[in-house]
Amino acid sequence: MSDTKDTGGNTGGRKPLTVSRKSSGTVKQSFSHGRSKQVVVETKKRRSVGPSGSSAAPAGDTSKAKPSADSMEARLIATAKKLGITVNELKARQKALYERKQEEAARAKEEENQKAAQDRLRSEQEKKLQEAKEREEAEARRKAEEEARKVEEAAAKERAERSQKTRTKADASPAAAQPVEEAPSRAKRGKSGRDDRDRSGRDSQGRGSRGGGGGERRRGKLTISSALGDDADRQRSLASVRRARERERERRTGGNDQREKVSIEVTLPETITLQDLAQRMNERVADVVKFMIQQGEMLRGNDIIDADTAELIAEEFGHTVKRVSESDVEIGLEGAEDDPKDLKPRAPIVTIMGHVDHGKTSLLDALRKTDVVSGEAGGITQHIGAYQVKLKSGERITFLDTPGHAAFTAMRARGATATDIAILVVAADDSVMPQTIESINHAKAAGVPIIVAVNKSDLPDANPDKVLTDLLQHDVQVESMGGETQSVKVSALTGEGLDALTDAISLQAELLELKANPSRPADGSVIESQLDKGRGPVATVLVKRGTLKRGDIVVAGAQWGKVRALVDERGQQLKEAGPALPVEVLGLDGAPEPGDEFVVVDSEARAREVTEYRVRQKRQVAGKAGAAARASLDQLLSKLKDGSVETSELPVVVKGDVQGSVEAISQSLDKLSTEEVRARVIHGAVGGISESDVLLAQSSEAPIFAFNVRANKQARDLAEKEGVEIRYYSVIYDLIDDVKATLSGMLAPEKRETFIGYAEILEVFNITKVGKVAGCRISEGKVLRGCGVRLLRDDVVIHEGNLKTLKRFKDEVNEVNAGMECGMAFERYDDIRPGDKIECFQVEEIARSLD
Repeated sequence: MSDTKDTGGNTGGRKPLTVSRKSSGTVKQSFSHGRSKQVVVETKKRRSVGPSGSSAAPAGDTSKAKPSADSMEARLIATAKKLGITVNELKARQKALYERKQEEAARAKEEENQKAAQDRLRSEQEKKLQEAKEREEAEARRKAEEEARKVEEAAAKERAERSQKTRTKADASPAAAQPVEEAPSRAKRGKSGRDDRDRSGRDSQGRGSRGGGGGERRRGKLTISSALGDDADRQRSLASVRRARERERERRTGGNDQREKVSIEVTLPETITLQDLAQRMNERVADVVKFMIQQGEMLRGNDIIDADTAELIAEEFGHTVKRVSESDVEIGLEGAEDDPKDLKPRAPIVTIMGHVDHGKTSLLDALRKTDVVSGEAGGITQHIGAYQVKLKSGERITFLDTPGHAAFTAMRARGATATDIAILVVAADDSVMPQTIESINHAKAAGVPIIVAVNKSDLPDANPDKVLTDLLQHDVQVESMGGETQSVKVSALTGEGLDALTDAISLQAELLELKANPSRPADGSVIESQLDKGRGPVATVLVKRGTLKRGDIVVAGAQWGKVRALVDERGQQLKEAGPALPVEVLGLDGAPEPGDEFVVVDSEARAREVTEYRVRQKRQVAGKAGAAARASLDQLLSKLKDGSVETSELPVVVKGDVQGSVEAISQSLDKLSTEEVRARVIHGAVGGISESDVLLAQSSEAPIFAFNVRANKQARDLAEKEGVEIRYYSVIYDLIDDVKATLSGMLAPEKRETFIGYAEILEVFNITKVGKVAGCRISEGKVLRGCGVRLLRDDVVIHEGNLKTLKRFKDEVNEVNAGMECGMAFERYDDIRPGDKIECFQVEEIARSLD
């Protein structure tokens, strides 16, 4: 519809109506199908007020008379009076108001123009981006279609070739020949049809918009190739084309390589492998290795680097670093400190110490009303026994029975550190002995109170007062002599003084106020460990705090495991073990070292982490010890070259029933070593003798010492075949005595020189086939045939050797006494002169032994 204003008969112009304020005209309205309509309209013009306050009437408007100047002036005066201002001020205000409106209108128009320009610019940019995007999509679509076309042409060509080959082989029949001949033409038709379909808006695969019928039409008639199952005519799928387009788009945009790096915090231990570092940084191992190669370091993924190098690599890759120590895995392993409100009284842990054969185990038997001493070989305790005794009053006391033999010093030290009270057992007939003094020192070093038990006080030659007096020399002052140490006279045989001993223990425990928290995870110490054939590794542990339960995950030294069973000293199965209770723990992956601390952890991962760290620490310590041993061996070799020392070594293989016995044997053998001979334990372990032990002993030419263990049949047969000696022992000092005797036999005998006489050379004779012979006179002592001689010239020894010939006249004699003359010749030495003196001596070899 088009509108045209008609004023005064002029229908083609759009001039404003300025003749009067109100004017009429016609508007022509055009409709479809050629219809039109004339409409009469009236145009009104609003009166505008100018700066002078007069109405600005349109030019040529004669519909009303223009107001006179007098009326306008009167109106202005009236308005000014009404406002309380002068006429000039009113005119100035009207002028300022008019100018401000004009400025606002101009400003609004300018802002509208700027906004329109911005909109035009934005639309042009969006249009350009859209065009660029469409061009890229069109280019990618064209390339994909071109690639699909090439694939289809290659497939059509291959089908044609196969059809040609098949036609030459198959029987020439009209039914089979027709499809084969049509294959190339069909490929052409498929190609041209595809192009037509592409031009008509269909996809690049030749499929129509009406479903899968297009694929059937493109497939054509049945051919011999399709009948034989050839899949060469399969078309490329739409998903394949999409993947190709996606790869092309990623190639143009840079793919995932342009993604922004994410900085993470990398935790670095003291040492780390490149592979582990790459995983923590979320980087490829190849990139890290490539970076190190660029830095001049030829490293592989499994090579170990230090923390400083790892920190430089992490910072180079844009990550932050948090340094941790390898020992941090043990932080917080023992748990938090106990709240005093959670502590409850516990049984005291008492260690029985003293000299060998002073009745320690017999005293414990009397308390337990059992016969343990009969089970110990030779009547001595050879490993720590842990028992808990329930008194008539209902109180419980945990006893640790330590060996008294000199070889078990380490066991006594461990018993003293794990105890609350030490009972020093001293025989009334022997008084203070070496191991008694050693036990006193261990107890003082551990800071535990001592209770003196004077045993065997019922014997006729017993003298308890002498025992108490002798203890004063070692700073042990009993109460009867003004001290603070309790003393009790007991007899393990008759049971005398046992109640007094238990009362003394209870009193001392009450003074100590022993308490523990049973509601926390358990921890404690390993008393003993062994390998049991049927049960595996067994560790005897003493719970200090908490409650140990079946199913707990335990870390004991460098071993860990899940507790499968808890067994007390009577062989009874327990569900849990509270504080101060000794139990046997089954389920560890190995036998821990006696004296190791055990603790319950929350997960297997934490247990593995801690044990792996401790294993590495032990290896490092062993490596340092090996380096020190190599250094000492180098020094030894240098001494051997100088001839200053000659050392003989006895290698031995030690197998024992418990870890403490193996430790005691090894330490005892080390103490037997001297600068000339020494016994070296090349292998010491817990358990029976196996074939590997025999092979190790055979390669090292070492005997096997078996302490309370036996060899299996295969090991015995192999030992007989290889000639390896296996010695069985049940008492430790028998083993030590045998090793001492062997080392004594290895000692070089002591050489002792004895002076026997002097001879003076009177004349030198040169005899054919004999050489020079000295005619001598014996001036002092005598000369024996074959004795050692020294040739002195001006009282200086110029030769030392053996006497070759001793003649009296023409006869060989065995001895020539003082004052007689004889002929003497030396072995492989002829430089003799008249006036020289000959000193004669004998060398005796005296056997030595280890003290």
